[in-house]
Amino acid sequence: MEKEDFFSDARNDLSGPLAGVRIVDATTAWAGPMASCLLADYGADVIRVVPPGDTGILWPPMLPGTERSFAEDTVNRNKRSIGIDLRRPPGVEMFLQLVATADMVVENFKPGTLDDWGVGYRQCREVKPDIVYLSISGYGQFGPESARPGYDPGALAYSGWMALNGEINGPPVKAPTFLADDLSGLHAAVAGLSALHHRDATGEGQHVDVALLDSIIYQSNGYLTLGALDGPLDRWGSQVRVCAPTNCYECVDGYVYLALILDSHWVRLCDVIGQPELGKDPRVSTNNGRLENREEVDRVVAEWCLTRSKENVISLIDEAGIVVAPVNTFAEAARDPHILDRDMLQNTVLPTGESVPLTGPAAKFSRTPARVRHCAPIPAADTDLILTEIGVSRRQLDQLREAGIVG
Repeated sequence: MEKEDFFSDARNDLSGPLAGVRIVDATTAWAGPMASCLLADYGADVIRVVPPGDTGILWPPMLPGTERSFAEDTVNRNKRSIGIDLRRPPGVEMFLQLVATADMVVENFKPGTLDDWGVGYRQCREVKPDIVYLSISGYGQFGPESARPGYDPGALAYSGWMALNGEINGPPVKAPTFLADDLSGLHAAVAGLSALHHRDATGEGQHVDVALLDSIIYQSNGYLTLGALDGPLDRWGSQVRVCAPTNCYECVDGYVYLALILDSHWVRLCDVIGQPELGKDPRVSTNNGRLENREEVDRVVAEWCLTRSKENVISLIDEAGIVVAPVNTFAEAARDPHILDRDMLQNTVLPTGESVPLTGPAAKFSRTPARVRHCAPIPAADTDLILTEIGVSRRQLDQLREAGIVG
């Protein structure tokens, strides 16, 4: 299918499929902002609440040629921003007044924090009975460890995930990206939308509890079940426990990754590498046989790749219909024609006037396209407009600002 055909019936008058949904974002770090980022990308009006004087995420590196962090514009784009001091009663009142106009609240503070400030689920439900209140935390809202602070690597370690990551004889290794944060953000967005569906059907709001720990366990392919039954759980590096040969293979100019599952693909691969007799060898003609002789079949493929270029290896294996891919750097991926055609980089203008390519939404909607509509706002930039929308007068606004309640 051509790209133009997929989007031939697209509407350009909506921000996305969630146009008309309002979400109050009281989040910090990554997991919470990621959940609201997904919802903002899909068209929701996400209002990010920050304390007055907030400078946004300042994690290095800065985007080249700018003073803005890659993280800030990755996870807070497509949102609006309002500055409110939630630790003072007038700020609490403004926050609850904003919640009364919203469909959902997203927060990821340590459990109990927002309750203590007066803006927890119970207080928000008093002003908006059908509110969906989405809480993201390291260990959840209940349970023996729920009061512990939690960050991404801690969830990877506690869950068992980190113990299986890394080279076969090496130490445990964390993920190179914020994997538990990202997955909990994804689960939170799906759970929040599910709760909104229930609200639309019944009029009932609810508190939704998403933990980094639960999210990474859920996405661990049933390994928690194997652990509960004392099943075999070994570290495999770049190999795969259920099929062979599947591994990362060195070429003269880099690496490729080959994934072979079907016995018919093994026959084709043997033809490609010039050893057709191996495709008929009863010792390795089935996947179970290849697992029993993993080192041998892996060595055969590795030796064949070692004398060839990535392009040559990929071309020959592609032609045989077997799954293979170059092991790209992110810099190489950012220049790949397919990735660019999928709009995974979208040029976006920053408040300072520079244009940078931001990572685009993953899901494509043929009727209501999702896109990077604008960069992350300067913190509190939309305060006046948003407070005016909820009925705050200019006189009240001036008084709140003079008192340092709003930014």
